[in-house]
Amino acid sequence: MMSGRAVALLIATLACATVVRGNVPIIVQTGAHQRAVMKLCGDASDQLRNGDIAGAKRNMDAALHIVPKLWPALYVRAQIFRKEGKYQLAIQDCNEALRQYPGCVEAALLRANINVRLGKYADALKEFNYLVSLQPRRVTLARALSDRAWFQATCPDSSFRNGQQAVKDAKAACSIMRWKDEDMIDTLAAAYAETGDFDSAVQYASQALAMKGISSESAKVFREHLAWFQQRKRVPASK
Repeated sequence: MMSGRAVALLIATLACATVVRGNVPIIVQTGAHQRAVMKLCGDASDQLRNGDIAGAKRNMDAALHIVPKLWPALYVRAQIFRKEGKYQLAIQDCNEALRQYPGCVEAALLRANINVRLGKYADALKEFNYLVSLQPRRVTLARALSDRAWFQATCPDSSFRNGQQAVKDAKAACSIMRWKDEDMIDTLAAAYAETGDFDSAVQYASQALAMKGISSESAKVFREHLAWFQQRKRVPASK
């Protein structure tokens, strides 16, 4: 699952006018218009995290009116399109963002997750594997590992599931984040459920739910997952 916190982290990084490819910092040139756009992107990411899709859309429309085709804004708009179920439009924005800045691993992860929604499981797994192989900066690597774990724990096509690998990936992601990312901990719970270890699934779902500062939307999802695990059920593929 894509974390709202991951989006906020990316926007915060961009707002500081620096992004990282591997170990090399890359300076993003920002003038007054770009700074205004980055502020709108940050506001939109906060609104998405709180479930305010309409507000996020208004901010991104305003941002792209100021600077059309700025890749961070396209990435955030792609997230909005995904929320709206406009998957092809989301992929178009991801593709353009990656054309402008191939180092935007988060856009590639978003594209992979959308391909899961479209039933393009082989394409999604290929992209997950490639992004993990890049060994991006640690926070982004954790996101790639966690997203691959979620895919392998919950894919609607059982032939793509691999519970043991999902547990391994999710544990690695949680370790990188020092066990402070609730979404990654919840992914680990789902991975354990896929292996049939529901006691561990309940343990980690409860841990995710107990994290301080989680959004009401995340808490609702975690409670649903916990209820399934307590009934010794896996996360439904559609979730």
